[in-house]
Amino acid sequence: MAGKNTALDTTMVFAAQYLIYVFAAYLAYTWLAKNEYRQEALFAGYASILGLGINFIITQFYFHPRPFMVPTGTLLITHAAESSFPSDHATVMFSVSLMLLTFISLRRSGAIFFMLALISGLARVYSGLHFPMDIAGSLLVASLSIVILLALKNYLTPINRIFIAYFEIIEKKLTKSDLKTS
Repeated sequence: MAGKNTALDTTMVFAAQYLIYVFAAYLAYTWLAKNEYRQEALFAGYASILGLGINFIITQFYFHPRPFMVPTGTLLITHAAESSFPSDHATVMFSVSLMLLTFISLRRSGAIFFMLALISGLARVYSGLHFPMDIAGSLLVASLSIVILLALKNYLTPINRIFIAYFEIIEKKLTKSDLKTS
């Protein structure tokens, strides 16, 4: 279907390339504006970093060409000719959304972001960047990163508290200096 409908192609290219920034903006907002969820924001960040690390290891041992390298389908987004399995974009988005789903207070956000991750993953297939199994592999990698982090949660939580406390000290100092200059 790619290349036959300009409006659909534009929508899919946007979803494939730019939805990931919505995830980053949400985590930044959660960190900066919703102080009570800083712990959760850190865990979501860890999940995406761990997922990308697992992807890196996989690509060191397994190469799978992208659809345009085979060639098959219609390419809507130019991309380097590198391994397509698993998708880094999808791994980050699935990791963040799955981690948010593990926190009761953020389940609604997690469900919304999981749907956005699915949409973006499908858009990456539609745009000729990935095969469907690349996206499924990303979901598997994200799930593995969540399992690992949940196993380490009791060790990471005290470290997060220290990091958050230091951030809050800096934040208070910056706020005080802003008030003095006003």
